[in-house]
Amino acid sequence: MQLNERICAVQERIARAARRVGRDPGEITLCAATKTQSDETIRGAIAAGLQVCGENRVQELCAHLEADAYAGAGQVHFIGHLQTNKVNKVVGRVELIHSVDSLHLLQAVEKQAEKLGIVQDILLQVNIGGEESKGGVEPEALEELVNAACATEHVRLRGLMAIPPIAHEPGANTHYFVKMHQLFVDMRDKMPHNKCDMDCLSMGMSGDFEDAIAHGATLVRVGTALFGPRPAPV
Repeated sequence: MQLNERICAVQERIARAARRVGRDPGEITLCAATKTQSDETIRGAIAAGLQVCGENRVQELCAHLEADAYAGAGQVHFIGHLQTNKVNKVVGRVELIHSVDSLHLLQAVEKQAEKLGIVQDILLQVNIGGEESKGGVEPEALEELVNAACATEHVRLRGLMAIPPIAHEPGANTHYFVKMHQLFVDMRDKMPHNKCDMDCLSMGMSGDFEDAIAHGATLVRVGTALFGPRPAPV
């Protein structure tokens, strides 16, 4: 399949998954995970209709921005692990940071946003599977971090993000998606002053985005299903 055909196929799968559970497909944002993709591929994806690009690596984000590879995209997101010493390369350059997972990182984002005189939209990443190899705040500590985010002046909390364990069979991550949606609802209910801003639940990737949509995802991060297998590292 050509790139435009894969994009259409994923968009149709998203629409079908939403309709199956009585949701409006327009509620679901497709974020193209462009990790390791070339400038030309990203430009081709945008020309084919993709509106949101998500980068995992700060170095790649900066290179693509310098090459103006995202021209024509509605938004650029940062979806990977963010180190505090690289916050200045990301804040103010993307519409949404998905991966804020600690008070230390939150404070670094707030400081840089204040320096730039902007309000940076973020998601809080939750380690929903309790995996040591993945970032994210533990579910039990989420409320404290939510409160800290809501107390900042230059950060706007837009919702939550999670990367469940790799699913080896269909439906294997359903219970994680259910738990994430409940956390999302609980946090919204506990922060009525910011409830209108809390509109994004980022979960679901190429192997499980239809299950994520069935259980409340408003944004899915899809790479392989759009671009095919990633190139082998050089």
